[in-house]
Amino acid sequence: MNDLQKDVLNGLAFITGVIGFMSGEFILSSALFASTTVASNINANRKKRQD
Repeated sequence: MNDLQKDVLNGLAFITGVIGFMSGEFILSSALFASTTVASNINANRKKRQD
């Protein structure tokens, strides 16, 4: 999976989390926010180590 696909997947998960939060699905939205945070931190750490 290349960087664009990972960014799109993270963006979709984040937007789904926002929509879930607004509709009252707090547990699902919290899980989505946590997964996007972990995924973006993993990607950032990998980029730092490659440089």
